[in-house]
Amino acid sequence: MKYQIDKQKHYAVLSLQEENLNSTIAPQLKSDLILLSQEGVRNLILDLSNVKYVDSSGLSAILTGHRLWKDNASFVLAGEMNPMVTKLIEISRLETILTIISTLSESIDFVMMEELERQITGE
Repeated sequence: MKYQIDKQKHYAVLSLQEENLNSTIAPQLKSDLILLSQEGVRNLILDLSNVKYVDSSGLSAILTGHRLWKDNASFVLAGEMNPMVTKLIEISRLETILTIISTLSESIDFVMMEELERQITGE
């Protein structure tokens, strides 16, 4: 699996460099997400702008990320997603639980605002 990771103080951006997020890629992505969580990555932005196809295994990997970061942290899907990927997420009704933001810069702003809010409220 090819990807780039940019770790910052309050978040990390994992940019997939693959066209397909399928059963070949998904197990490795799940493992890497678990490792990032265990390493203490506070918030994760998963950039899917290069991904053109996602199958059920890929959705499972995305949901793994959501579960790992849903409590007191942020997990965001970022990037201008391929219409096929967007359609699968909508058919699966996952847009109701996932945070999806169309640009990376807006995703970073969103994560930083949520982090600031958590700091102010003491979470």
